[in-house]
Amino acid sequence: MSDEKTVKKKEKTISVVGKRKSAIARANARRGTGRITINGRPMEMFGTEMERMMISEPLALAGELAGQIDMDIVVRSGGEMGQADAIRQAIAKSFVGFDKKLKGKFISYDRALLVADVRRNEPHKPSRSKQGPRRHKQRSKR
Repeated sequence: MSDEKTVKKKEKTISVVGKRKSAIARANARRGTGRITINGRPMEMFGTEMERMMISEPLALAGELAGQIDMDIVVRSGGEMGQADAIRQAIAKSFVGFDKKLKGKFISYDRALLVADVRRNEPHKPSRSKQGPRRHKQRSKR
């Protein structure tokens, strides 16, 4: 047996969650070449142009760091825009995990990049469930 031990240095991996409405995005980030995959496909193939622009906002704010981190993102449930917001939040949180100085920059740009929006749809009430949560029968004034 040799006295030398070969120990591999474990690379830093950060796992974060981004949420918006009912959409949940889980991101695993590690040092790399700046490759981002969403549900196993490159980011360029996700959604519409508007959604891709939303997702790329934290990448632009992070600057040089964006080219040094690989991310694998899995997003489930919710609608298209909710998923885009959840992905955007997961990307921003993982950048903050690598560089704490970015937190102030992200919050001053848009607080939703780091803090989940807790608003949800109000459930419909009984006896008027087709009309909505607060709708009442119209009343005549005269």
